[in-house]
Amino acid sequence: MKRVAIIGGGFSGLSAACYLGRAGYDVTVYEKNSVLGGRARVLERDGFKFDMGPTFYWMPDIFEKFFNDFDKKSSDYYELIRLDPGYEIYFGPNNSVRVSADVKKTVETFENIEPGSGAFLENFLKSAEFNYRVAIDKVVEKPGKSIFELIMPQTIARVSQFKESISQHIRKNIKDDRLRQILEFPVLFLGAKPSRTPLFYCFMNYADMVLGTWHIKGGMYGLVEAMVKISEGYGVKFITDAHVNSIITEGSKAVGISWSNTSDSKEERNSVSEMADFIISSADYHFAETLLEPKFRNYSEKYWSKRVFAPSAMLYYVGFDKKLEGISHHTLFFDADFIEHSETIYDTPRWPNKPLFYGSFPSVTDPTLAPKGKECAVFLIPVAAGLKDTPELRENYFLQILERIEQTTGIKVSDSVLFKESYSVSNFMEDYHAYKGNAYGLSNILTQTAFLKPKMQNRHLSNLLYAGQLTVPGPGVPPAIISGKIAAGIARKKLKHG
Repeated sequence: MKRVAIIGGGFSGLSAACYLGRAGYDVTVYEKNSVLGGRARVLERDGFKFDMGPTFYWMPDIFEKFFNDFDKKSSDYYELIRLDPGYEIYFGPNNSVRVSADVKKTVETFENIEPGSGAFLENFLKSAEFNYRVAIDKVVEKPGKSIFELIMPQTIARVSQFKESISQHIRKNIKDDRLRQILEFPVLFLGAKPSRTPLFYCFMNYADMVLGTWHIKGGMYGLVEAMVKISEGYGVKFITDAHVNSIITEGSKAVGISWSNTSDSKEERNSVSEMADFIISSADYHFAETLLEPKFRNYSEKYWSKRVFAPSAMLYYVGFDKKLEGISHHTLFFDADFIEHSETIYDTPRWPNKPLFYGSFPSVTDPTLAPKGKECAVFLIPVAAGLKDTPELRENYFLQILERIEQTTGIKVSDSVLFKESYSVSNFMEDYHAYKGNAYGLSNILTQTAFLKPKMQNRHLSNLLYAGQLTVPGPGVPPAIISGKIAAGIARKKLKHG
């Protein structure tokens, strides 16, 4: 039986393991951290449970398609709850807009704020649905080898949407800044400024407003557990606390990996070499290349330094000593300058003075995540990758978050903080080897789309592939799962033909 080694136990690695395990290969996943899931780890403290990574469950059809590939359904593993509202955005004190699970209500909300915008939204979502079907059914599972993957009747008919940005299209049709920001917000999940994101990517608005926002009862880690269970059913093995030190090569082949057990003390840490017929790295692409001699790498340091990266993040995991009445599960605070904050991420990287931020209050929906009568919250400030964070910065931004929540919502929170734990750029670098501490991979600007992303195939070693957020299809949980599937498909063909 041919042996496959997968570096990294995040969503793309777990996905590849499931598909290759089902195909009958001897698969082992090597994960640096003590638990699987990559960024989707869990923090538990004093009866509170926090998703440390992804908190939004969008594109449920993609998850369902994944489970169907193994003759399963998501409901075989976890319970989904559709959120209503999907999220709420605050633009100032007592000035918020809720995005309903009912599209008709959202259209009415738009129309009430700006006459004529409701009709625009309906037409915009129809176009977004068409693009979503093209992207999901025709493009997203392509391996990103050439431009010809994008050339088809559906994309040729919409070539103008690759020339106009989402921001340009929205701003010439919508005048109210609040509505503009609601429609521009979803592409932030692609890690790019709306002004640099092609209009074709409006399919994210369809995912948002039509397919809806969901919550896994018990938290997002339920998805990790489901994928692990599927893969273990096919005999996949997992080794945690396994730091990969190098990829072993012979001629034009990768023949194995060298790794150390990070749970051992540094004095006792010995290197273990294990052979493999095929290797897939779902770890940070840049890090994976450092495991190779320079002559075997696809890209130079100069190449990586010129990429446009999606943001990193300043995160806080907070336990509150009371229920926060009236707060929405997903709440965004856009009571600051949207464009100015974007500039601090993409144009002149620096710490923002008054950042936009996001709050997830999952215990509003799911009481199992916090002790009775208490609330758990995750706060996220998008920041530029590569910044140096300090304890003082972490404390100052946390105090600003509390103050602005009170100003905008009228809910008193500063006197109810039981504890907080923070996580930022340096943690992403240490825990995930993330290049510059990025949280979301590469920005999905036009020059980094599809075949213009870093290639999955190592150019020098025929049996080494890369998967995950720095290659196709891109950042986010659904794309990571698809990336693992693509990598597994390529690996199967290569293993079959020797």
